Amino acid sequence: MALLASGGVDSSVAAHLLIEAGFRPDLYYIRIGMEDEEGYIDCPAEEDMEMVTLLARKYGLRYEMIDLHKDYWERVVNYTIESVRKGLTPNPDMMCNKFIKFGVFEERIGHLYDYIATGHYASTEIIGGKTFLATAPDAVKDQTDFLAQINFQQISKLLFPLGHLNKQQVREVALEAGLANAQRKDSQGICFLGKINYNDFIERYLGKKPGRIIEYETGKVLGTHQGFWFHTIGQRKGLGLSGGPWFVVKKDCKRNIILVSRGYDPLTQYGREIYIDKFNFITEDLFDYGAVGNPLSQEELDAGLPISITLKIRHTPEFVRGLIYKRKEGGYRIESAEPIQGIAPGQYAVIYDTDEHICFGSGMIVRGER
Repeated sequence: MALLASGGVDSSVAAHLLIEAGFRPDLYYIRIGMEDEEGYIDCPAEEDMEMVTLLARKYGLRYEMIDLHKDYWERVVNYTIESVRKGLTPNPDMMCNKFIKFGVFEERIGHLYDYIATGHYASTEIIGGKTFLATAPDAVKDQTDFLAQINFQQISKLLFPLGHLNKQQVREVALEAGLANAQRKDSQGICFLGKINYNDFIERYLGKKPGRIIEYETGKVLGTHQGFWFHTIGQRKGLGLSGGPWFVVKKDCKRNIILVSRGYDPLTQYGREIYIDKFNFITEDLFDYGAVGNPLSQEELDAGLPISITLKIRHTPEFVRGLIYKRKEGGYRIESAEPIQGIAPGQYAVIYDTDEHICFGSGMIVRGER
């Protein structure tokens, strides 16, 4: 068994729990920082590796550092830059799990092991002999939305030792076990940036291009921005406008225009319909499997009948109820039971069963409508 150790308290407690259960996992630290890029400060990799080294010594485990910096740059950082260049809202954490932690690592090392364990807050359920991704009891820390682009082969060999715990319980286990990082703060933000400001990173690769900020309802020019790529739909802060609050409700990338609405809760920042071209179903195609194991008949599919789901479009503890339709012309349409704030192309809609437990997968949003 291999365990992906980050140096944080979560993966360390995962190792401790595995050892208590009678396993002896090999520890692997994946290094992905930007130390090779001039002018950039790496994630705290040295401190992370020190924590993993102490963990390995404490339990007498084998430990190895795997440098996937080049792969991470090619598959995740470039994806982030290109998404922003196109006016999309990227999800680097999701791509890191899909392509790096359970992709490149699997190709190089993971295939040698029957199981790979991580410190993610998630769980699995065996239904009909197949493994499904499922949520953790800590709704705030649950990370299934970041795992929703993995495939069946990947989920079939993943173990989540923290799947039954909340964050407070993890801290308590770490303190009782005397782990060196028991009180260490959780990492924040996008790891590859280290201590670098996100806008500084974007400016380095995309530069600046002044454009107009226009009021959506009236067409009035309110001010200027430095490039549409610095802004995302639903954004409130950082617009530099007085008399607000103002929200970004639309972007015209061809004309480099940001459209905004004023108010604490303007209707223009909400939508009820989400359109997706391609969907990644982790274990079963929902329309073949059915939300509760009862697939729709061909007649029902031909009639365009939907399946009831719950969903998220960003990392949040709250779920939204809705319906998902398979479109005859291709792709999918999600109809939300309530308005959703800030639907942005490039985000991923993650769908779950109506019990908010089984995660079926995710698809990139191509557009949202009111």
